[in-house]
Amino acid sequence: MEDNCVFCQIIAGKVDADIVYKDEWVVAFRDRNPHAPIHLLIVPIKHIRSINDLTEDDEGTVSAMIATARHLAEKFSIKHSGYKLVFNVEKGGGQVIFHLHMHLLGGW
Repeated sequence: MEDNCVFCQIIAGKVDADIVYKDEWVVAFRDRNPHAPIHLLIVPIKHIRSINDLTEDDEGTVSAMIATARHLAEKFSIKHSGYKLVFNVEKGGGQVIFHLHMHLLGGW
């Protein structure tokens, strides 16, 4: 856990979030500034700075993130209508919080 990382603080229960899913790999919660009717963030429990910092050991984490997105798309009834999965990578790619996360957007 990184002390100054808001996502690590959410995972540790030190910062409130509307958590919709949690397991041993990931936590998912509603984005505080949604860009879609359904806008969830899927965040690995392990602090990984960005896509660029993934190692071979993290392949299971990324798979868990995608599997969680599929599960949540069904739970939130957007599986068939469609949804987006987005990773913003580094500042130039729109990453603002430097803890790997994936956006699940849908419900239009």
